[in-house]
Amino acid sequence: MTAPMTAFTTDLQHSGMIARDLDETIAFYVDKLGFELVGVYPNGENRCAFLRYGHLTIETWEGEEAPMAAGAINHWAFDTPDIEAAWENAKALGLETRESEIQSIPTFWDKGIRYFNVFGPNRETIEFCQIVK
Repeated sequence: MTAPMTAFTTDLQHSGMIARDLDETIAFYVDKLGFELVGVYPNGENRCAFLRYGHLTIETWEGEEAPMAAGAINHWAFDTPDIEAAWENAKALGLETRESEIQSIPTFWDKGIRYFNVFGPNRETIEFCQIVK
């Protein structure tokens, strides 16, 4: 039996945005808008930063070309306490996944993340992400 994907999430975790220049992006959000820099993490040869204001967390990274246009948000991510159950439910619902299996980035946060992405009807990317505890 399937359930809506919100049954496998607890909240919106972050919104993702490619940075044309990561240092400039961090400075703008911290110095001009008042966001808190939560952390900068290695991601292969590049870096990824998390910026927070209240309940909003923005993930921004270097290494890809930024769209430099309206609609530049790359993805929405939901906090997922059980990534395997969410993955199985997404497959049972027939959601189109971007990956063929659950992915991981061991350098994010203290112990890494596990995640997968699905496509919405407008080709928007929706991430389900578990921060490893």
